[in-house]
Amino acid sequence: MDRQEREKIGKRMAELEALILETQKRLPAHSVKPPVMQDLLAYEDEYEVLLKKLKEFKKGESCQDHQ
Repeated sequence: MDRQEREKIGKRMAELEALILETQKRLPAHSVKPPVMQDLLAYEDEYEVLLKKLKEFKKGESCQDHQ
């Protein structure tokens, strides 16, 4: 993964964080609407995938440093 791809992932993660917060604010205390919950779950899932990619990259980067 190159620097440009890492920056792209980081930017998308920041966007997702904002979307997650905004969506959480739309959740009512009672009677949660399925579309809002689906949005929230989709954002959280995408965020986790991107976070995993970054962790794998950092792990690979640290292994290369020790060679």
